[in-house]
Amino acid sequence: MGLPVVFVHGLRTSRTMWRAQVDALERAGRVAVAMDLPGHGERADEPFTLDGAVATVADAVDGVGGRALVVGLSLGGYTAITHAARHPEQVAGLVAASCSTRPLRLLVGGWSLAARGIVRLPDHGAGLNAMMVRRFLPPQGAQDVGAGGFALLVTEDVLREVARATPVEDLARLRVPVWVVNGRFDHFRGDERLFVRACADGRLVVVPGATHLVSLVAPERFTRVVLEALDELDAIDAGRPPTRTAVPALPSTAAGSPTDERAG
Repeated sequence: MGLPVVFVHGLRTSRTMWRAQVDALERAGRVAVAMDLPGHGERADEPFTLDGAVATVADAVDGVGGRALVVGLSLGGYTAITHAARHPEQVAGLVAASCSTRPLRLLVGGWSLAARGIVRLPDHGAGLNAMMVRRFLPPQGAQDVGAGGFALLVTEDVLREVARATPVEDLARLRVPVWVVNGRFDHFRGDERLFVRACADGRLVVVPGATHLVSLVAPERFTRVVLEALDELDAIDAGRPPTRTAVPALPSTAAGSPTDERAG
């Protein structure tokens, strides 16, 4: 069976955003689970806290045997990094996607100000959210992300809690392989090199043509990254030298494959 995988979703979304990845991994014979974080999906009536989110990931890993590859995107990426630093015994490897910007106070403050304005709209931003989903996601991705509903009122709580996160320092504590994954046009890429350099065993993967919600915009390519990570981790667990295919650096993103670089 190999290592199981635990998926952690992004802000305002839910576990349903991972349908394509969970289905593909199950077809490949893997155990793969996704859960709703507090304040999202079926837990929308709960307050979001970073501690509660980390506890949710820890419970999910326990549910698949106590050790897994943890994959998080955006809010899920920050949560997964924090979880890995607090519970290193649960994490065989980490895929931190679309979360390569430090949550600095000035930056988070600007996001919070925008969030307060959006939530005061008559529909709490539902129309704006629907427009963005239609414009930036393919039809199947839009269907998957919308299947669990959108948590429109949770953003301020999330930003307040994420401001407490210390992703660079947490990554420096890890002694497992870490894949920092971003879409080529992700606006959260600002500190990606810093994030990779902080890792003891880190590598950067850039998916060509993709934006922030890389797993929804390019589901097959993102799934390939996860499957290759699992192959490498299985080899490590079996005591075999991991095999990794070297591919060109960032300028080659016009081709169909993600680019992959070790920290240098």
